[in-house]
Amino acid sequence: MLTDFGYILLFIIAALILLGVMLTIAKFLRPHNPNEEKLTTYESGEEPLGNANIQFNVRFYVVALIFVLFEVELLFLFPWSVVFGSEELIAQTNGQWGWFAMAEMTVFIGILIFGLAYAWAKGYLDWVLPKPQIPEVKSPVPADLYAKVNERYKK
Repeated sequence: MLTDFGYILLFIIAALILLGVMLTIAKFLRPHNPNEEKLTTYESGEEPLGNANIQFNVRFYVVALIFVLFEVELLFLFPWSVVFGSEELIAQTNGQWGWFAMAEMTVFIGILIFGLAYAWAKGYLDWVLPKPQIPEVKSPVPADLYAKVNERYKK
């Protein structure tokens, strides 16, 4: 007879087997048509110039993080408005509940506005795209040798 942990172990083993079966089936069913466009390096929506290992503008990531921050704020506002807007709770506390909820959300939004103002003042929201600087690597191997190797393996 299996204990509760035995059932959990069987469930994990069954999940792993099912995962393996699904991945194997998917490998045989999926199309495999690599071409030059699919094999190129893709980074942050910009076409790489030269070596693909260059530094991209960090503003892409900062704007994305600020967007996520304010989306999470909206996710907190909807349940807050449902729970704290309950007329029953407000009536039971003679309006104190409503004032507490309002003060709590004012502090929350104030902190977020302060963070937005800080990011704005620091210039993190300015969308200035400097030209990417291609790093110069000093290599003992001549550049024409790299070109020959690239030509040899070009499809």
